[in-house]
Amino acid sequence: MLVILIVLSLFGFVALTSVAVLGKRQESAMESRIQSFRNRNMYKDDLSIDLDVSFLDRVFRPGLAGIGSSFSRILPQSTLRQVQVQLVQAGNPMSYQSFLTFYAITFGMCLFFGMFFLISFPGAFFPNRVVIGGGIIMIGYVLPRSWLKGKVKYKQKLILKALPDALDLITTCVEAGLGLDAALQRVADKSEGPLAEELTKMLRDISMGKLRREAMQELGDRVGVEQLQTFITAIIQAEQLGVGIAQVLRVQSDMLRTARRQRAERQAHEAPIKMIFPLVLFIFPAFLAVILGPAVIRIAGAF
Repeated sequence: MLVILIVLSLFGFVALTSVAVLGKRQESAMESRIQSFRNRNMYKDDLSIDLDVSFLDRVFRPGLAGIGSSFSRILPQSTLRQVQVQLVQAGNPMSYQSFLTFYAITFGMCLFFGMFFLISFPGAFFPNRVVIGGGIIMIGYVLPRSWLKGKVKYKQKLILKALPDALDLITTCVEAGLGLDAALQRVADKSEGPLAEELTKMLRDISMGKLRREAMQELGDRVGVEQLQTFITAIIQAEQLGVGIAQVLRVQSDMLRTARRQRAERQAHEAPIKMIFPLVLFIFPAFLAVILGPAVIRIAGAF
């Protein structure tokens, strides 16, 4: 238990440090170019530019970025691609390079403590040392990705919860005479949460000249929710086939409400089974202690 608390404390420390050092807002390509031109006009030589930058930006942050780049070379390409997708689906809580640095530091610290535990206790039972040391190393390898998966699932859960009501509002707006883009904009303005943010980002892409079909497909890829992807596919097919958008929206809205009711019913059926474990582990022992405790005391006093 102490080992788990130590590993979790190290994980939290590394996470906060990585976010504080590397987790600043990513600049766009246009912003970085504008900043480079400003630096060129302000400073004539590279020496003055380097001296103006703080030690944190000149040495510490590039060193941490180098650790992440080195660690990315030993990871499989499938893992790196999956990390990139999960970062996008989680809403980019940190940049890709920052997460790799955070991943490398967490795994390196757990590897160090695992090897230290194996070497520092020669008198202990060897299989126990191997199991505990290997468990620490495995925690360091699994914990950062588990944290990222948790962020993705949390965001998807919020979007899935808000999707039926948002689609009902879109359907009402379209049936009232608004266009699809105007209805999406109304939902994005009147609602809050990850779904509203993703809709706003999609509408911004459309206003900048991207086709609505492409922007909606990118929205589905960013979110990764199956129900939303089904809705986007239905809208794209309706536009290609010339079917009325209002009718398609009405059908999709009914399907999402039905799916939400089925999920609620499934969770209600699973609740008694999930309640067995806390009952057996926590409530029944307390009942036994309260009921049998006085009898055990009297029997012990009699003898």
